[in-house]
Amino acid sequence: MTTEPLPSEPSAPEPPFTGPLPADLLVTDGTVVTMNARREVLTGAAIAVAGGRIAAIGTAADLRARHPGTPELDARGCVVVPGLVNAHQHLTVDPLIRSVIPDDLPAQEAIFGWAVPLHALVSGDDDELSAALTATESLLRGVTTVLEPGTVAHPGRVAAGLLAAGIRGRVGGWGWDAPDVPFGLPAAEALARQEEIVRSLPATGPVTGWVTLVGHDLVTDELFTGAAELAGRLGTHLTFHMSPGPGDAEAYLERTGARPLVHLNRLGVLGPRVLLGHAVWLDDAEVDAVLATRTAVASCPGAYTRLGQGYVRAGRHGELVRRGGRVALGCDSHNAGDAPDVLRAAGLLAALENDRGAWPLAAAEAFELATRAGAEAVGLGDLTGSLEPGKAADLAVLDTRDPSWAPAGDLATHLVWGAPSHTVRDVVVDGKVVVRDRRVTTVDTDALRAEAAHRSAALLRAAGLEVPSRWPVLPAESSGPPPALPRSFPSLPSPSLPSSPTSLADRKDH
Repeated sequence: MTTEPLPSEPSAPEPPFTGPLPADLLVTDGTVVTMNARREVLTGAAIAVAGGRIAAIGTAADLRARHPGTPELDARGCVVVPGLVNAHQHLTVDPLIRSVIPDDLPAQEAIFGWAVPLHALVSGDDDELSAALTATESLLRGVTTVLEPGTVAHPGRVAAGLLAAGIRGRVGGWGWDAPDVPFGLPAAEALARQEEIVRSLPATGPVTGWVTLVGHDLVTDELFTGAAELAGRLGTHLTFHMSPGPGDAEAYLERTGARPLVHLNRLGVLGPRVLLGHAVWLDDAEVDAVLATRTAVASCPGAYTRLGQGYVRAGRHGELVRRGGRVALGCDSHNAGDAPDVLRAAGLLAALENDRGAWPLAAAEAFELATRAGAEAVGLGDLTGSLEPGKAADLAVLDTRDPSWAPAGDLATHLVWGAPSHTVRDVVVDGKVVVRDRRVTTVDTDALRAEAAHRSAALLRAAGLEVPSRWPVLPAESSGPPPALPRSFPSLPSPSLPSSPTSLADRKDH
């Protein structure tokens, strides 16, 4: 992994806060994992927040003396980390039908039998609710930045849901121009809609817009090149899905004679403003193209393993990291990655790469992808991803009184392999406390939960879809006495294995 060179001299303390703004929050007496250029961990540290930015890091006594009477967030006995970055999180429909789409369906049936009919039915209220629901769940896991890789109908309402919850985000509306595909538009119309969406959202602030295409083999060369030009002209970024399984490569080879990222590189689409969702099934030439163009990749290991997409056989994200590539972590959707838990994703990617053995990832490298490197990959490295004066005050406070921290070991190892996202106690985004004592302060989560249950039932009913249940669900009074257990259990026959273990390898995410 490429990082800044370590200086030979010991670091000097942070300069005292001398800016014109008085501090409006002090986070005091925590163990602060800065992820600064030296990757320093500061014990007994305090953070002064002013105007949404980190004004200074020092001792509590010093900062209290400089800013008397400032409200405090007591972090004694806690670990303070930069807010985590989720670079690929779908926010619409799936949050309202989490764990509903059967996990043994072929991808095309899951997409066109479930996701597409539901997307056709969602209202703006549904999309705003879905976004707010995912944002609150993300905040409670220490995630302060969510990048949405495209919704279909109501991106403005998605942005409103994120803003209400108080999370940082990027939002876009899916574009594609393949014929005979639901919601497709001719390239010119798709580009006009992309520009309209980006311009309708603030150019700066917590929630902004970006250019989003579906990708795969559903986008023409005209739309790809136009979208890349549009992102540059608008000063934003472009994201799209590519090669979570082998299907995209097969389609591009048939249509263009080249693999997808080789073809897109020839068109001039790849570059530092591009974030590829997935990019799992790459060959050597595609890996070289990603590295040479400084194109970023959002890795969603939970989805690849859940959907059986063959990451262990084909994935090369560890190689990209070790060769200096730009890689961030994502959690995909509630019927693929299942939970917007970036620490879980960090541990899973490290586990997959360590098991493969060719390009293993240490815990410190995996945590970097969740913070500093992830922020840089999505174009927010100057704003978030580390705790340093001048950067946004995006942070999470983890309570080490939880038994999962007893005793605490090496912090990087503990954060990644200990999976302590459930110990997040407080979260600050843009200087505002949005989670306090494990409760979201910005929205009524009880009301969100009740409304989600109501809207989920209405959507499924309107689509004519029935939630399958793997186990019988019965009222307690209808259940008879349990059967008597046998004195001994008969030996069970060995399961017959399929002749090929690759029957699910061609699944694409949705």
